[in-house]
Amino acid sequence: MSYLLNLVYLLLVVIFSPWLIFSAIRKGKYREGWGAKLFGRVPLREEEGRCIWLHAVSVGEVNVLAPLLMRLEQQHPQWVCVISTTTKTGFDLARKKYAPRSVFYCPLDFSWSVRRAMRRIRPDLLVLAELELWPNLIHAAKRRGAKVAVINGRLSDHSVRGYRRIRPLVGKLLRTVDLVAVQNQEYAHRFVELGAREQSVHVTGSMKFDGAQTDRNNSKTQELAKLACISAADVVFLAGSTQEPEEALALDTYRQLADEYSRLRLIVTPRHPERFGEVADLLSQSGIPWQRRSELVANGPASDARVLLVDVVGELGAWWGTAHIAYVGGSMGKRGGQNMIEPAAYAAAVAFGPNTRNFRDIVAMMLDRDAAVVVQDGRQLTSFVRRCLDDPKYASRLGRQAQQLVLEQAGAADGTSAMIAALMV
Repeated sequence: MSYLLNLVYLLLVVIFSPWLIFSAIRKGKYREGWGAKLFGRVPLREEEGRCIWLHAVSVGEVNVLAPLLMRLEQQHPQWVCVISTTTKTGFDLARKKYAPRSVFYCPLDFSWSVRRAMRRIRPDLLVLAELELWPNLIHAAKRRGAKVAVINGRLSDHSVRGYRRIRPLVGKLLRTVDLVAVQNQEYAHRFVELGAREQSVHVTGSMKFDGAQTDRNNSKTQELAKLACISAADVVFLAGSTQEPEEALALDTYRQLADEYSRLRLIVTPRHPERFGEVADLLSQSGIPWQRRSELVANGPASDARVLLVDVVGELGAWWGTAHIAYVGGSMGKRGGQNMIEPAAYAAAVAFGPNTRNFRDIVAMMLDRDAAVVVQDGRQLTSFVRRCLDDPKYASRLGRQAQQLVLEQAGAADGTSAMIAALMV
């Protein structure tokens, strides 16, 4: 089976190589880590003792690991934890967030690359965040005697439809997984339906609630607020994890309201770094004074610009702490939404678009508790921001209800760490 998979993967690499080359040249993606990806040249683990290899695809999954890592290392300081990622943004964030731990690009699912990586790392447990079912990687771990766990697991409608087409293969693979810790009962049913052993599937809740900061006075948020010269009188409207055309919608909202509400400020944080230049051009063409986050200087002169483009990776979590009104991006197009827990935890008044399938259970909870608002288009986004400005009590109530929901849902990391510890016995 591994030889057949290798052939399929090689064909896919050949088919998509023009796109990969284009992305590397134009967007700076896929330029790094090819020694690890193709040949398994990951860092050699020289320490003896037990080891957990945690794999997180990109930024969202990298952030999810934080509360789990903290608990594992507090309770079992003798264990070594190493972290792999797939994307450059995930890799950069993991190195920044988890140094001095070993961070590396996960090998592609070629049998030779995953086997070599396993020999170099020698893990006792391979932990896959959310859903990364790579057959050769899992089989290589099992052949080395390591156990395998899926944590914070989820199966979207789209994913489960795709997996059903290859159900015999997926079922065989899932039966080798020792632990499937999922976010809710619906996902648990889906994993079992696809072939996971019922006794290995457990509902733990979402660890995204555990990693959410609730204190606006945390040092990083305060540092950024000072850097951007945000005063206590300012009302910050933050559009985060945005994709086209959401930056334009947020900018149009600001343009319509700025003259009437002089203390309004706009912060825009695009989801993908390769779009920073595109959004900068949009802001320049608007004629509205604006700044780049990367050009802010500590103790520098105050600017009259009321619009800020955050063109730095890994800071959005702290920037949410400056927001009074939050729009969570990736929800107006086909992306399926981005993490709305972070602004909710800070008690911001949260809105997002109608397409949030990736966070359907969290959205359902928030809407049921009147802890967020769905806006269908730019006109409704402007109306939402205006209402928050006109009625601060409404915005405050929305934010408090959102924060309370986050506090009530915390605890998934505790249950997950206990289950991982049981696998390591």
